[in-house]
Amino acid sequence: MNPYIFREYDIRGLAEAELTTEVAKAVGAAFGSYLGGSATVTVGRDVRLSSPRLNGDFSAGVRGSGCDVIELGMVPTPLVYYSVGKLGADASAAITGSHNPVEYNGFKLSKGQLSLFGSEIQEIRSIIDSESFTSGSGGSTEKSIESAYVEEIQGKIEIARSLRIAVDAGNGTAGPLILELMKRLGIEVLPLYCEPDGRFPNHLPDPTIPEYVEDLRKLVMSEQVDMGIGLDGDGDRIGAIDDKGRIIWGDQLVALFAGEILARNPGGTIIFDVKCSQGLEEHIRALGGRPLMWRTGHSLIKRKLNEEKALLAGEMSGHMFFADDYYGYDDAIFAAARLVALASRTERPLSALIDELPQYVSTPEIRLECPDSLKFQLVERLTEFFKRDHQVIDIDGARVLFGDGWGLVRASNTQPALVARFEARSDERLEEIRSEVLTRVASLKSEMVGTSHGK
Repeated sequence: MNPYIFREYDIRGLAEAELTTEVAKAVGAAFGSYLGGSATVTVGRDVRLSSPRLNGDFSAGVRGSGCDVIELGMVPTPLVYYSVGKLGADASAAITGSHNPVEYNGFKLSKGQLSLFGSEIQEIRSIIDSESFTSGSGGSTEKSIESAYVEEIQGKIEIARSLRIAVDAGNGTAGPLILELMKRLGIEVLPLYCEPDGRFPNHLPDPTIPEYVEDLRKLVMSEQVDMGIGLDGDGDRIGAIDDKGRIIWGDQLVALFAGEILARNPGGTIIFDVKCSQGLEEHIRALGGRPLMWRTGHSLIKRKLNEEKALLAGEMSGHMFFADDYYGYDDAIFAAARLVALASRTERPLSALIDELPQYVSTPEIRLECPDSLKFQLVERLTEFFKRDHQVIDIDGARVLFGDGWGLVRASNTQPALVARFEARSDERLEEIRSEVLTRVASLKSEMVGTSHGK
């Protein structure tokens, strides 16, 4: 069993080579044992071709631990979270590879409404390694909750005027449900790749990557709709395009939602991850809110939102967590409905709302290949270096502050890579900061690779 499948936020790997039947059953048995062998677990899966097998293997392991399983079938991950409260379950598991390439898959595990992460996921691994499983004979039932889910969201959303939107579900799991919800809300939708297809024949389902939303952008422009909405493979991350064909980044979405939420809840806490713009923090303060920067990762952000009793949290990656009038988990279908409702309450185009936000120049995420064995140590050394002359926020990687901009380098928790992002007041200054930080990264990597090869 490859130990690297046990990631920071979930368990993830190559479906056939790493998540074998033996491994999937062991993960299920360990999760059931972690829950004490007497819990009720809801299990749902995404559209991937490997998901039915993994679902069957995992559920068999859970039942073997003594826990009961409620099978939800193929549903978006937010419905798996929703099922815990709706069906009175103790825990849940979403079998999903999210936005990763076709050959990957994984398990997102939650106890109550809180996702397991870090040491809790390592505890699952420890139970497997030590074979300290509980044993029993749990039962299995099937439940369908899609209708209840759509009806509940419909009841929370008020549309002030009809809109025309385009939706690209990336052939992921959430397409049919978002179309049904928008139809009930009276929104005219131009659907794009909304038929679930685990081969992802058109593009990978990641709405934060510009090339994967290019078809959506073209549709928005050619049909002159009010906005475009993109969903990831399992429906827990949202991307958006404004009426001018511009990508609305995750931090800009948080800023838009924060405006509405803080108007109703003055002084409320809004959480965002370390990749987000300095402009978001400024915007939240200007609205009278309490901005709180936290570590990247859906499990970590969800936990922090719960601890701080925050009203909203969001990540650059498109995970949006609403707790003002929702359950505090990341749900792209609900986020899409909130965005449409927000846009319907003004006669101004969405682009005008975006233009009012604080403006900085920034890079997209830059991924730098780096072995899993070196990436965390490299970030530690980078932090030490820049702390000599700069303020460094080190809650998650190194966010180096330059006064008129910043550079972030952090170890990816899902891939053998470093993730970098830069922001400044001008293009020229952006390039200076980017060059200074990445030159130091390259130097450290070269030095560390040389040292490791020399052993």
